[in-house]
Amino acid sequence: MIDPYSSQVLQPLHIQNQSHSNFLLDQAKKIPSIVISSAAAANAVMLGGGYFTPLKGFMDLADVLNVSKKMRLTSGLFWPTPVVNMVREDSLTEEIKSASKIALLDPNVEGHPVIAVQSVDKIEKMTDQQVSEISEQVYGTTDSKHPGVASFIAAGNTLISGTIEVLNYSYFETEFPDTFRTAVEIRDEIKK
Repeated sequence: MIDPYSSQVLQPLHIQNQSHSNFLLDQAKKIPSIVISSAAAANAVMLGGGYFTPLKGFMDLADVLNVSKKMRLTSGLFWPTPVVNMVREDSLTEEIKSASKIALLDPNVEGHPVIAVQSVDKIEKMTDQQVSEISEQVYGTTDSKHPGVASFIAAGNTLISGTIEVLNYSYFETEFPDTFRTAVEIRDEIKK
């Protein structure tokens, strides 16, 4: 079997160690939290499942702009689409702005449980022009009737970048128990 993209092994960000998972859940009660967009939650699931190997978390503005223009991270690694945690500026509390870690809350599950803990590297506001350019380059249009553009714009104009530790796969395991698999599980099934 061929190696995963740009790595010899998959690098899922889902925390398998129960004691570390419990530690993060306890930590999440003590740090600022934010309900993320559905798109960011889906990105967290993909990062957790190892599908986005070798990424370690959400991209910063420099990577987002480079990926949208050149389909490459600033490191030069080919990457076809931005992987972002975009939020609305009005959802950024002073606690979040000054935090080194935040709890990411799942918008898709009742009660908004913690889906991941993110280390905050940068919080960067995008200009309207940058949002338009990214929309045009990624979706081929800036028309808000396009579902991807609508979702991108609705998420907000502020990026929170940094590594994440994923605690669960949102609703995917419960809603799709017969079909949801992580990248590691799929590779293991293929090997059989």
